[in-house]
Amino acid sequence: MTPIPDVDLTLRPPGPRILRDRLLSADSRLFEAVATRHWPGADRLLPRLTHSANHGVLWFAAATAIAATRTPRARTAAARGLASLTLASLTINTVGKRSVRRPRPALDPVPLIRQLRRQPITTSFPSGHAASAAAFATGVALESRGWGAAVAPLATAVVVSRVYTGVHFPSDVLAGAALGVGAAYAVRALVPTRDQVPRPDRPGADVPALSEGEGLVMVANKGAGTPGQMDALRDALPLAETVECEPADIEAELEKAATHARVLGVCGGDGTVNTAARIALRHDLPLAVLPGGTLNHFAHDLGVEGPRDLIRALQEGNAIRVDVGRFSSGGTEGIFLNTCSLGVYPELVRERERWSRRIGEWPAGVLGVLRVLRTDGHPLQAELGGRTHPLWLLFAGNGTYHRMGLAPARRYDLADGRLDVRVVHGGRRPAARLLAAALAGPLTRSPAHAAVRVRRLRVDGVAPGTLLAYDGEVTEVEGEVTLQKIPEALTVYRPHP
Repeated sequence: MTPIPDVDLTLRPPGPRILRDRLLSADSRLFEAVATRHWPGADRLLPRLTHSANHGVLWFAAATAIAATRTPRARTAAARGLASLTLASLTINTVGKRSVRRPRPALDPVPLIRQLRRQPITTSFPSGHAASAAAFATGVALESRGWGAAVAPLATAVVVSRVYTGVHFPSDVLAGAALGVGAAYAVRALVPTRDQVPRPDRPGADVPALSEGEGLVMVANKGAGTPGQMDALRDALPLAETVECEPADIEAELEKAATHARVLGVCGGDGTVNTAARIALRHDLPLAVLPGGTLNHFAHDLGVEGPRDLIRALQEGNAIRVDVGRFSSGGTEGIFLNTCSLGVYPELVRERERWSRRIGEWPAGVLGVLRVLRTDGHPLQAELGGRTHPLWLLFAGNGTYHRMGLAPARRYDLADGRLDVRVVHGGRRPAARLLAAALAGPLTRSPAHAAVRVRRLRVDGVAPGTLLAYDGEVTEVEGEVTLQKIPEALTVYRPHP
């Protein structure tokens, strides 16, 4: 009898080539399903939307709109979105497009009304538009969930539009979107978000919780132009006393309020807040700060970006004690909550004040920078450690500034007991030296600039009439200038982080 041969009935998975063919077939079928499907209004909208995203124009416009809200979180979210987009675009153009040379889909199933006037000539895999959209939206969301939620539908529409207009297969946009998300997380690994930075565990200060604002007297600077801020405060804290006055009357109104307030409140920019802090220190009162000026560094570093944050802090009774900086020179003395500077920065502040009423704060600031840096002038001559040095800039921050350029960035600890001092040495080309200092880290040394953290600093030999800027204000000093810290001198309300 002839033996019956064995038959292998084991089920084996398909080979790599068969699996690839199946995936490509499914990809093509999904492309045709999207291309032949009609969505009301999409035939005109999505081609225009995908065209607006060329070269990142749509996302640069979105970043500008987000940053225009002037809140620190929004500005940082916009910057993080653009950084993520840049990294994604570089990766796509240098690695992605050269790794897989896949031809674009055939346009036969795509209605003519949807097709782009100029078809892309690069390879199809992966989608650069999808990578940019996903990178920008994810970068924004990692910094601000609210802005991320606002941007996500726009990014999703751009991703879908690449298939709907027939320029990409679905797998192209999925791979591009995954790469974009990865780029955003890579940026976060290099530059942590604000929520990732550990804040010091400072004990809370003993302050009253004002459920309806009883005992709070809030003095607002009308020149700040923030009526909406005060309306929100009055609605949430009906028992609070509010006073709105002209800039010239701010100090008198704050003094009057301090005589009967349990909590002294102020709404205005950094100069107004400085005045309120000085009065709160003298009367031993806790301070409540509502940002209301062009620059609101102190309020924002506290975590108070608007009425909602301050209202929550007042109602819950959350506050901390913060350091105060102090400067003195002969008969001139004062405090600073943010920064104190000698050299070109006071000149910049004076130029900004000269032009701000004519052209506005931000244009005046830009004009001031250009005018100061165009003139070589003569550097400040000052004596440090027994030796005379020519200086273009001496900057002292009340607390350590992180990733600080010439303009301060953020402080995460307002009670670290240190002055963050940066010095830009004199010499030729002040603009180049100042730019080098701006790009350097906060604790670096070079022939052009240096940075240290100290409790006290003395500068001798300052010429009469030298300008000193503090919290946006300017005064004249001469002879010996002393800068020092007053540790945990001021109690300020802030929301629980």
